[in-house]
Amino acid sequence: MDGIIEAFHLDIKLLIAQLINFTIVLVVLYKLVYKPLLKTMNERTGKIEKGLKDAQSSQEQLEKAEKTRNEKIKEAKKEAREILEKMQKMAEKNKAIILEKAKHEADDIMIETKKTIEIEKEKMIKEVRQEIGELTGLALEKVLDKKQDKETDKKIINNAISKIKKS
Repeated sequence: MDGIIEAFHLDIKLLIAQLINFTIVLVVLYKLVYKPLLKTMNERTGKIEKGLKDAQSSQEQLEKAEKTRNEKIKEAKKEAREILEKMQKMAEKNKAIILEKAKHEADDIMIETKKTIEIEKEKMIKEVRQEIGELTGLALEKVLDKKQDKETDKKIINNAISKIKKS
């Protein structure tokens, strides 16, 4: 070994001093640099893993929310369809009621109109009979060339009117 030390011109004391210096620098670097660096790297790894877990959790929540939203949309469409069907049924029912009401009103108007026509017809017949009676009285007066008393006129007029009614 002495040969190697002399061949390379090594000084043992210097080599031991350098070895001690290297050990001290290694311990100082280990304590001051490596441990804090390792701690920082572990913390960063933890944050990254937590971020990945949070991202995965957020993705799952997003998928759940999307699924819930789709279900709510389907439910709302179903409710809208049901409401629309109910409204159509109500509209048809109301239409039938309105048509029935209009039919009854039209029937009532027809009945009232027939009554009015019948009343007018009776009035007209009465007026015509009265006119016929008066004309008959005038005709008798001219034919007989004298005026009858009111009692006789009424009898003749009523007699003529009853004959007209029969025919």
